[in-house]
Amino acid sequence: MTGTSRDLVLRNARLPGSDDLVDLRIVDGVIESIGYLAPQDTAGRVVDLGERWLIPGLWDNHVHFSQWAQTARRLDVSAATSAAATAALVAARLAALPALADGERLVGYGFRDGLWPDTPSSALLDAASGPVPVVLVSADLHSCWLNSAALAAYGFTGHVTGLLREDDAFAVERAIDNVPDADLDAWADEAARTAATRGVVGVVDLEMTWNLDVWLRRIAAGTDSIRVDFGLYTHHLDQAITLGLRSGQVIAESRGLLTVGPFKVITDGSLNTRTAYCFDAYPGLTGEHSHGMLTVEPSELVAQMRRAVAAGIRPAVHAIGDNANSLALDAFEVLGCAGSIEHAQLLTEADVARFRRLGVTASVQPEHALDDRDVADRYWAGRTDRAFRLRDLLDAGVQLALGSDAPVAPLDPWLAISAAVGRGHGDRAPWHPEQGISRQAALAASARGRHAVTAGQVADLAVCEIDPFTASVDDLRRMPVAATLLGGRFTHSTL
Repeated sequence: MTGTSRDLVLRNARLPGSDDLVDLRIVDGVIESIGYLAPQDTAGRVVDLGERWLIPGLWDNHVHFSQWAQTARRLDVSAATSAAATAALVAARLAALPALADGERLVGYGFRDGLWPDTPSSALLDAASGPVPVVLVSADLHSCWLNSAALAAYGFTGHVTGLLREDDAFAVERAIDNVPDADLDAWADEAARTAATRGVVGVVDLEMTWNLDVWLRRIAAGTDSIRVDFGLYTHHLDQAITLGLRSGQVIAESRGLLTVGPFKVITDGSLNTRTAYCFDAYPGLTGEHSHGMLTVEPSELVAQMRRAVAAGIRPAVHAIGDNANSLALDAFEVLGCAGSIEHAQLLTEADVARFRRLGVTASVQPEHALDDRDVADRYWAGRTDRAFRLRDLLDAGVQLALGSDAPVAPLDPWLAISAAVGRGHGDRAPWHPEQGISRQAALAASARGRHAVTAGQVADLAVCEIDPFTASVDDLRRMPVAATLLGGRFTHSTL
């Protein structure tokens, strides 16, 4: 059921935590009223929700959308528990494929080498792949493993290990993101429609390309299932300022679907790559990067943020290690500006309080706590009580924004909500359950702070088969979504 209507009535809806039935009138994409409507008051289109639960539409506040759209076309090596097992998956995939033409490559994703018993090497991949260029992107996007043919193709001939980290890895990831526009846009449209089936009404896209033109092209071609806030990087800042772009500005040609997002700066690495910048050294590491990698010096971070803020562009600073988070908060304090820290995975007690005092949003990905729990137990041993501190942040009055970092985790806010609440899934015991938050708080953090559906809001809504305020942790993960509306228009419906 799709379409638009200036006057839409949703009958027999339940709001979470209540058994009362209400009707909603939506006019021009805005909720005009909530309450009982007599039959004679229901002009226009009427849809009966059948006593299902109506919630604010969900946002994924941190995605890399083009990379997410490509994952189904890439080799999934996430289940591999060693470098040798990963190479075997590469060999099996190449054996099953027809001969690749010159210039064709094999791209895989999802490896996590932090706990492997052996070490990735280009030689190991060479033995599995021969002359075919192979690029494997890590699950956290902060490293790439290449064979010799791929190292030569992307300008790293002679690299000792074939395992590239941070800026070198990002350069390769941008280089392999050269799918023809028509193909990638079709995949993106499919991914957007799939997201709508999970109650998603919007994403913050932090892909490392100039996404203004990309998303205008997609919207013009008919992609209209989600709203998009597009991020900017340092290499985009001059162009954005010249165009007068400001965070929160709706792009006129986008029919209200595209908005200027934040200015993102990546200041450290990640946990799995042991490049997240920490006060304490990583066990077994010595030398220059034993504490991780600081990729932007504090003075440069302040200068970049100051330039963005002066132009009306909100900063979003990637910081994972506790030292990186402390330095990022220092920069916010110097500038006296609001913004967000993306990830905020390891925090000192003092810095939890500083988030609130400085008005900095913690943009966090709860599913990472479940994916990273074992590597955290090894490399942040004795400090994991300070990792993924959702409850502490919430108790301190910090605004939370939940996301996935897709493709690091799937683009599905219900996974984030479930992980934030239960801190575990399946047969494993919850990991630091004291940091779990309430269902109500997790839902609001996935709905841009909207705690409830109220009159006067834009009608970005989702309809659930189960009350999310009482659903079990497992039911939250697989929450059945009956319908999604964007500005009062159905983008998904099984009603």
